[in-house]
Parts: sequence; structure tokens; C-alpha cells
Amino acid sequence: MEKLKMHTPDFTNENIARIAELFPNCVTESRDEKGEVKRAIDFDQLRQELSGSIVEGPQERYQLNWPGKREALLTANAPIAKTLRPCREESVDFDTTKNLFIEGDNLDALKLLQETYLGKVKMIYIDPPYNTGNDILYKNDYSSAQREYEVDAGLRTDDGLRAVTNTESNGRYHSDWLSMMYARIRLARNFLKEDGIFVITIDHYEIYNLGEVCDEVFGYENRLGLVTVYINPKGRNQEKFFSPCTEYMLVYARDIKSAYFREVVIDDEKAEEFIYEDEKGKFRYDGFMRARTSASREAKPSMWYPLYVSEDLKTITTKKTANFHEVYPETPNGQFSWKTTPETFDDRNQNEYFKAELVNGSVFIFNKYYENQIFKNIWTDKKYFPEFNGTQVIKKLFDGKSYFDFPKSIYAVKDIVKIITENDDLVMDFFAGSGTTAHSVMELNSEDGGRRNYVLVQIPAAVDAKSEAGKDGYSEISAVTMERIRRAGKTIKDEAGLNGVNLDIGFRVLKIDSSNMKDVYYSPDEQAQANLLDQVTNIKEDRTAEDLLFQVLLDWGVDLSLPIVRERISTTENTESTEASNKSSVNSVSSVVNKGFEVFFVDENALAACFDDGVSEDLIKELAKRQPLRVVFRDSGFASDDAKINAEQIFNQMSPGTEVRSI
Repeated sequence: MEKLKMHTPDFTNENIARIAELFPNCVTESRDEKGEVKRAIDFDQLRQELSGSIVEGPQERYQLNWPGKREALLTANAPIAKTLRPCREESVDFDTTKNLFIEGDNLDALKLLQETYLGKVKMIYIDPPYNTGNDILYKNDYSSAQREYEVDAGLRTDDGLRAVTNTESNGRYHSDWLSMMYARIRLARNFLKEDGIFVITIDHYEIYNLGEVCDEVFGYENRLGLVTVYINPKGRNQEKFFSPCTEYMLVYARDIKSAYFREVVIDDEKAEEFIYEDEKGKFRYDGFMRARTSASREAKPSMWYPLYVSEDLKTITTKKTANFHEVYPETPNGQFSWKTTPETFDDRNQNEYFKAELVNGSVFIFNKYYENQIFKNIWTDKKYFPEFNGTQVIKKLFDGKSYFDFPKSIYAVKDIVKIITENDDLVMDFFAGSGTTAHSVMELNSEDGGRRNYVLVQIPAAVDAKSEAGKDGYSEISAVTMERIRRAGKTIKDEAGLNGVNLDIGFRVLKIDSSNMKDVYYSPDEQAQANLLDQVTNIKEDRTAEDLLFQVLLDWGVDLSLPIVRERISTTENTESTEASNKSSVNSVSSVVNKGFEVFFVDENALAACFDDGVSEDLIKELAKRQPLRVVFRDSGFASDDAKINAEQIFNQMSPGTEVRSI
């Protein structure tokens, strides 16, 4: 029986396999640190394959480089043996919600989620820590030794002499932050659907470097724009020169040929103007005449023509008709033009697209204007001020206390989610922070009846004991984030009334931890024989059956938000026990045992899992009758070797479509 691998994919090997498909002559063999032969890439040959001229050595090319970049790439591709452990007590509606809150380092989370959510996320929105010279919360192990780093950075020569002063601009100040972001952005791209969009906020300190990183990962041709958001009319008083009042959103498509923005309005005042609605959506009536100098009769001669309107104003046509009003695009200020040519007018002149009204004794023509707009790359509305709609929103939820220093305006996040996502899309945020993304998704769903879901990731960083949150008993930022989402969800549902009955305000909490499997599972060759004899099971003693289930879901790439049902299945088994009647004879005794097994069913029959001991052929047959797509058992959980050997045969006969695995 094949075993599940129980660790994240090795992206280096997967990338080698992809290159091998395209350029088989670039695949070679090399020895690893243990002296074992492994498959590798001949990079000189690969460079030649990708070049139109002879490649003799390193070539100058346009790129962003920094000390630690290659190590960051290696770190992003390296597999990890970790898992996600469910935490019911901190979750809301654990069994029914489609939302996920993952507690742990986001680099680990991105690796763990790769197979499950590959190509399934419509929008990734992140607000990472800005590189303002403070400590970076998300640390990595890919920094080189100090001496090696200083040589790489040009701060020290090869013979050890110090070359230049390690200033803020040429030291680890940029490199650490870039390495941290580069690894995560590379992995993030894999999650996006073909029409998916990546949004990242940043301030002026790293906007140029971040743009180059995103250009490299997504391709410059997939950059959709740089949005400037006016967030602080006061500016920063401590600045010596220009005082920043803005921050930025870099927006990239997974594939610009597939990407699109929804036809929605994010300007609240304009939205209130759309008081009509038809099968195409909400609309208002705008004047059909362009009355400005650039649209004069001389400038737009093809759009100067008469329209004919009936006496009752209900019929409008380009054909000259007796007893109809003849209307030209002109005012006392001059002759202008209509918005379209006569041919386009005739194409659109249906479903009351145009209407005529009598205004001050003259006939005016109006056309439908639907609720959509060209989105500008400068957002100046006051609703984007964090002070008003970030800090105050949190204070309202937490009885006047502000637990976060710089929470995003809920409107800044909600509007970009509204522009990009349809009603049933998945949104990911792996720098969850104060939880504004989750709050925005729930609020938007309550407004338009959507069923969007989210995946959030937040590291459990320690809360300052002297802060308001610390004084109120919170020890980790992730705990405050979860509480904000709980309170926001309840408030949104209460305010929605009947419209909020089916609103999903829950979230399933999963915490990153070491693997459920003991070290012997991954490296049995490194274990002493005495240790192996002690390992009755390859699973850690403190792990529950539900812990094992979620590691199986990860390994198999099954959606982590699917409904899970526990069922107790009883089987009747004939067993033989023995008891000694005397020292020289043994009497066989037959008995009937009713044994109940705990079985998890994920999304009805997507997966069946039983991690109990004593799994018999009777249970295997019972599960096979239900014909699940997948079934998994503990390798050491079978009642006998025969039951283990026969398991696959039983499923082959009774449910040939079932994939059978063990852990």
C-alpha cells in the first residue's frame, strides 16, 4: 500500500522536471552533500538554449540583485516537514465555515497550502511590514555569515579588509527585507487563478525595489497599475523634507490576457446616483450631447446629425419622420456633437436605452449610463483615511480601545476586493495584521449577497505587555486579530438582519506545527536499531486523529475548508481468544465482539479516514460500500497483516475508483 509523503512539495525537483520536459539536454547528474548522485541542471547549457548568440560567461542584463537573493530562492523552494493542526476552541462555526485563519509564519503557510490551493485564488491582498528601519518581524534562516555577507555586499574585500562604511542604503537594511518579500511573492504567484490578481501595499521607502521584484516574478507586462492612496492629510511631522501623505498599491495580473475588473462603482456619492435598474444592472440617465469645445461640430463632424422625436416623446429615431421634432446637438452657446455616430445610435436604440424629455420648452436626449467606471490610479476620498475608518472601526469593536497602531481603512481594502472579485471568489492575505481583509470580505458579502471566502495567515508575535492589548490579557497579535474578526462578524450579521441569515462569519483556525510524524518516518536510515524497536508507532503521542486528518488533507491537496463529519461505525467480528485451563493445555474460545471505529468523512465521500487501531476487513468492506474517492488508514492500525494486505484488494473489487493510502 502506497504511503502519503507527509511533507510539502520539493519545488526544486518540480522545477527541474519542468525544465527537463522543455530542454532534456540540459539535465545532468551531480553529487549532493552526502555524495549521492542526483538529477541537476547544466546551467551553462540552459543559458545557451535561451540565448540567440554564443554564451561564453556571465552577461550583463537588466535585473535587481542583492546579497541573499539566491538563498531566498532556495529557501522558497525547499520542502518542510510541518503540518496544520486544527484548533476548534478558537474557531467560529468550525464545521460549516469556508474561511480559514492560519496561525504561524507565512512562508511555512504558503508552502503547506501549495497543493491545496494551486491556481484557485482570485485575489491576493497583502499589507506587509514596511521597511522603515525597524526590526523585520518575519525572519528567515537564509542570511549568510557576517563575513561572507560583507564580502558579497562590497563592504569587505576578499582578504578581510573593510571596504566601505555599512550605511543604511547599502547594508542589510534593504537586503533582509527584499529576501523576506522575494521568497513569499514567488510562492504567492502559484496560488492565483489564470484571471487572478495580486495586490500589495507599500510606502515610499521600498516602492522602487518592490516594483522590480514584482516585475521579475509576474513579468512587467502583467503590471496593471500603481495606485496612489491619499491616507494622511497631516503628513508626517518628523520628516525633514517632503512629508508623505500617501501610500501605494502595486497591482499585478497572473495573466493580463485573462484579467479583468468588475463593472462596479466605488465612489459612494456616484453610486447613489444610480437609481434605475434593468437586466444589465443599475444605471442613471446622462445627457447624450457633448457640449464642450473639444466636441464641437467642427471637431466631431460624424457625430453631428439630427434625431427625430415623436410628439409624445416615446419614440426616437435617426430617420426623418413627419410631425416628429427635429433635434440637433446644439445649445445657445454653439453647435456640438452627440456621443456616438448614427450607426451606433441605431444599434443601441432599444430597451429604452435612450429617452427624450422636455426641458424649458426644448427637447433633450438622454442615454443610459450603467454603474461602472474607469478606475483612476489616485484615490483621494476621505473614506481611505486610516484614522477615520481604520483606527476608529477597531475602537468601536473594542469598547474604545485601539489595539493596532496602523490598521488599514476598511474601505481601502473593501473597494479593491469589490473591483477584483466576483461573489464566490477566494481572497488570500498572508500578512493578516489587524484582520481588515476578513472584515472587508464579510462586509462586502453582506452588502451584495456574495459568498466570497478568505484565507488569512498571521504570525503569533508577542504582544507588548504594556500595550492596551497586553494589559487586557492578549499575549499574541494573532489572538487579537481573531477577536477582531469575531466581533466584526457578529456586528455585521446583526446589522444585516434577515439578509445576514446565510452570511458566513465563521473561520476555521489551523495552527502551524511540526509534523505529526516522528523523525523515523522521514529518515529511518538515520535511526539506531534500538530506537526503531522503541517506535511502536510512527505518529507522535500528543497528536489527535483530527490532527492526522488535516495533514492528510494537506498531503492529498484536498480543500481544507470542506465540511467534516465524524461517524461511529460498528462492526461485528468473530475473534478467537485463548485462556490456559492448565499449564499443559490451551482451550480456544470463540466470541462475538461489537467494535466501534471513528471515521472522518470529508465533504461526504471526497475522503474517508480512520486512524483507529484494530482496523479489520469488516470495516474495510463497510467503507468500500460507500465508494469514497479516497480512503486512508494508519499503517500500524490494521488488526492483522492479512487485513492490511487485503485492504487494496477489497477496494479494487468493491470500489475500484477509490484511492487507498496509509500514513
